Amino acid sequence: MTQANVANLQTQPDAKNQDLHAYLLGLISVAAFAMTLPAAKMLAGELSAMQVGIFRSVLAAFAAIPFLVFGRAKLPNRSQVKRMLLTSTGIVYGFPILTALGMQYVPVSHGGVLLAALPLSTAVFGTLITGTRPSRAFWLVSCLGFAVVMSYMAITKGVEDFYIGDLALLGAVLLAGFGYAQGGALSKELPGWQVMCWTLVLSLPVLLPASLWLYDGQTLANLSGQGIVALLFLAWVNSLLGFFSWNRALALGGIQRISQLQLLQPFFTFAFSIFLMGESWNWLTPVVCGVVIVLVWLAKRC
Repeated sequence: MTQANVANLQTQPDAKNQDLHAYLLGLISVAAFAMTLPAAKMLAGELSAMQVGIFRSVLAAFAAIPFLVFGRAKLPNRSQVKRMLLTSTGIVYGFPILTALGMQYVPVSHGGVLLAALPLSTAVFGTLITGTRPSRAFWLVSCLGFAVVMSYMAITKGVEDFYIGDLALLGAVLLAGFGYAQGGALSKELPGWQVMCWTLVLSLPVLLPASLWLYDGQTLANLSGQGIVALLFLAWVNSLLGFFSWNRALALGGIQRISQLQLLQPFFTFAFSIFLMGESWNWLTPVVCGVVIVLVWLAKRC
């Protein structure tokens, strides 16, 4: 047996384990991110969209500081700082504020229709940012997965009405895709948790004054127990811890391939909306979810 064959035998299991690790981390993150719309909907009647977006990000930023201190994280270089600031436009400001705004106008199930475009948005920005060129087969499978999810949403929930919130959610999809791709690219240079923590902390000079300006003691004092839990979940899980595993998954498995796991996010969202918000269930859901899982598997192999 040649040395090349021995090397292949040694690296193939490692590559398989790395892929498995990436997909498991990505799936955990997608499940966490799927709670974004239900949690934002819980806050829709208690805080404004701007308050939800800014408060969740500033709480996450303060929570990120101990991770950086006790983790002895090195300061990012100038190039990394610039890219972190670009990342923040999508995942610190854009997505949190625009999803909260969308939930002021549309039901959770309707919002799931538009968030089905997230994997395609992330894959496109990932290609533009990293310069990697997935195959035509990958793009075909990716677009097919998007079409399957959108068709399912249209059949089961209906998309016959135009909502003002649609524009907000479409903007959220574009900005999130950009932010995810930037964070994934940076996570090839720094650990994923450091990328998210530094991105949040570097945003504090904007977040802190904005949160003080938006602060309304009476409104916060009257925040319900459910609202407090929802805000803390959005801050500490969706804006911080969820990105630890998501950035790592994007770096390990590739932005374009891992992003296709987001095709499953609407199904997680619907599951949460059923158990938490009493929305209806239909048996077509697990069938279509199975089809999407197959398409995600195909995208992995393209």
